[in-house]
Amino acid sequence: MLPRRQLLLAAAAYSFPLPRAWAETYPSRPVRIVVGSPPGGTYDIVARLIAQWLSARLGQQFVVENRPGAGTNIASDVVAHAPPDGYTLLLAGSPAAINVSLYSKLNFDFLVDVAPVAPIERMPLVMTVNPSLPAKTVGEFIGYAKAHAGKINKGSGGIGSTGHVAGELFRMMAGIEMSNVPYRGEPPALTDLLGGRVQVVFSTAGSVLGHLRSGALRALAVTTDTRLEALPDVPRIADTLPGYEASAWTGIGAPARTPADVIAALNREINAGLADPKMKMQLVELGATVLAGSPVEFGTFIAAETEKWRKVVRAADLKAE
Repeated sequence: MLPRRQLLLAAAAYSFPLPRAWAETYPSRPVRIVVGSPPGGTYDIVARLIAQWLSARLGQQFVVENRPGAGTNIASDVVAHAPPDGYTLLLAGSPAAINVSLYSKLNFDFLVDVAPVAPIERMPLVMTVNPSLPAKTVGEFIGYAKAHAGKINKGSGGIGSTGHVAGELFRMMAGIEMSNVPYRGEPPALTDLLGGRVQVVFSTAGSVLGHLRSGALRALAVTTDTRLEALPDVPRIADTLPGYEASAWTGIGAPARTPADVIAALNREINAGLADPKMKMQLVELGATVLAGSPVEFGTFIAAETEKWRKVVRAADLKAE
């Protein structure tokens, strides 16, 4: 007969198996998750949800470090050149896949220097305007833009942000003129949209839902091929421009050559969080859909997104230094 304490410990180990090396060596100190956007935006919120979950599960603090700027390239560069030991992670997102073709000179190769760990979520963008703009539908917006050529300013979360290229895809398909006004993240872009200094923002749903529900801003359409559960009455851009589709996504990356057992264990814990009902509900409330998967599946997904946006960047002749 084993003592009661040993029985309990054995049962806990059987219920929550972890590799011995992982349990003994990682994480032995705080881990940082580098985010390429300012505090308060959707990416920041997603990172903090994952950080909170991992902190509770693994007994060490996972700390969010915001490093905005250069379309998330600053954050990607930090992680690409960090020691490959699992203590510096990246909240990778759609802008990083876009930047592969948008920037001709980078100090890193995102597809080579950042290893995929786990996808987290996928989120539609919302084409949002200030209520002072007379357009109430996508069709009316296109008509207004054509009648006021050169006078439409589109705010975005920075060069290479998903909102930037989603707006460029819209501009090309609609045959209108819009000037991109880049900000250091979505929150300041939305601040200027609220103040009427820009006319439209293609914003991640989580960043704009509160403004839409209060009536401070108006949603014209969502960018995905399905409607958003949180905004069931808002149509799709594809209803006016057939074939249009764009979405933002996030996941966790690590420096290349991070040990495989560290990546595998992080992937397992993140997927456990995404299966948790509370976590799933928090993501749904942001307007997101859970995007769980293996490191290999996440890598395949990133490659497909990179190629999709490469075509848009080339067609729109977009460049960034």
